[in-house]
Amino acid sequence: MRTRIITTALLFSSILSVSAQEEWTLPKCIEYAIEHNLNIKQQEANKMTSEIELNTSKWSRLPDLNGNVSQSFTYGRSLQMDNTYADRNTRSSYFSLSTNVPIFTGFQIPNTIALNKLNLSAAIEDLNKAKEDISVQVASAFTQILYNQELAKVARNQVALSQEQLKMKQAYFENGKASEAEVYEAKARVAQDEMSAVQAENNYKISLLDLSQMLELPSPENFNIKVPEIKDDFREISMPDAIYNEIVMNKPVIKAAQYRVDGADRSIKIAKSSYYPQLSFSAGINTNYYATNGMENKSFSTQFDKNVSKSFSFNLSVPIFNRFSVRNRVRTAKVQKMASEWRLDQAKKDLYKEIQQAYYQAVAAESKYKSSNIALDAAEVSFKLMNEKYINGKANATQYNEARTNMLKALSDKIQAKYEYLFRTKVLDFYKGVPLNI
Repeated sequence: MRTRIITTALLFSSILSVSAQEEWTLPKCIEYAIEHNLNIKQQEANKMTSEIELNTSKWSRLPDLNGNVSQSFTYGRSLQMDNTYADRNTRSSYFSLSTNVPIFTGFQIPNTIALNKLNLSAAIEDLNKAKEDISVQVASAFTQILYNQELAKVARNQVALSQEQLKMKQAYFENGKASEAEVYEAKARVAQDEMSAVQAENNYKISLLDLSQMLELPSPENFNIKVPEIKDDFREISMPDAIYNEIVMNKPVIKAAQYRVDGADRSIKIAKSSYYPQLSFSAGINTNYYATNGMENKSFSTQFDKNVSKSFSFNLSVPIFNRFSVRNRVRTAKVQKMASEWRLDQAKKDLYKEIQQAYYQAVAAESKYKSSNIALDAAEVSFKLMNEKYINGKANATQYNEARTNMLKALSDKIQAKYEYLFRTKVLDFYKGVPLNI
C-alpha cells in the first residue's frame, strides 16, 4: 500500500513538473489569469449576489406560509365562575397557520424584479470589465518579460565580447604590443559587464515573478513564457474618433453605466409605489388546548378538534399622510438617477480619453521605434570602425568604451521601443475588440 502511494506521488509530481515546464503563451496567461485571479473572483461573487437578489424578488409574488406554536402557564389566585377567588394552575397551548398573498403593491414587485435584472446585467459587465483590465495587465507584464529577457541576452553577449577583448589584450601584452594597464582595464570592463548581466538577469526574473503572481501561481519556479516571433508591422494606426464611435456602446464599462441609469428609473418607480394603495389577502387557521388543575378538562385531541377557527381577509392600506417620507424617497431616487447619468457621461469621457492616449502613445512608439532603428544602425557602424581602430592600436580605451556605450544604449533604446510599440498597438487593437495576442 505504501509503495503504491509513493509511486502515485512520484507520477503526479512528474506530471506537474512536465506541465510546469511548458512554455506559456500570452493567450494562455490571460485565460489562466481570468480563471484564477482573485479580483476576477470577487467580481464573480458580486454577480452571484445579484443573481440571488433577482431570484428573491421573483419569488416575492408567491404567498408565504407561517406556523406558530405557543405554550403558556398561569399560577396563583384567579376569579372563578362563582365570583370567588381561588388558587388555580392553568396551562394552555396555541397552534396556528397563516398566509399572506400580495395582490397589488403599487407595481413595486414587477419594478423590483426589473431593477434586479438590470443590476445583474451591470454586474456581468463589471465582471467583463475586470477581465479586460486583467488582460491588459497580463499583456503588459508579458511584454516586460520579453523586454527584460532580450536585454539579459544582450548583456550576456556583451560579457562574451568583453572576455574576447580581454584574451586579445592578454595576448598582446605577452607579445609586448599592449601595456599591463590595458590588460587591467579590459579585466575591469569584463567585471562591469558581468555585473550588468547579473542585474539584467535579476530584472528578468523579477518580471517573471510579477506575472506569476498576477496569475496567482504558487511559485515562479519553472515558469517560462514562449517567445513569439515579432516582425516589424508598421501598419496604419486607426484614428481615435473612429475607434470610439465603433465601440462606445459595446464596452463593458459603458454598458454597466447604462444599465445603472435604467435601474435608476426603476428605483424611482419603486419609490412612487408607496403613493398607491396596497391590497393583500390573508388567511389563517388556529386551535388551542386549555387545562386547569383540580377541574375536569376535556382531552387534548377533543379540544384540538373542537377549538379550530378559520379566517380570511382582504386588507387594503391607503396612504393618506406619511410625513412626506414617500415624496423625499422619490426625490432621492431622482437625484440618484442624475448621478447615474453623470457617471455614464464620465465613463464615456474617460473611455474617449483612454483611446486618445492609446492612439498617441502608439504613434509616439512607432516614431520612436523607427528612429531607434536608424540610431542603432549608425551606432553599430561607429562601434565597428572604432573596434577595428582599437584592435590596431589607433584608438584608446576611452574612445572604445564611449563607442561601445553608445552602441549599447542605442540597442537598449531599440529593444525598449520595439516592445513599447508592440504593446501600444496591441492595446489599441484591443479597444477595437481584437483579442490580445503576440
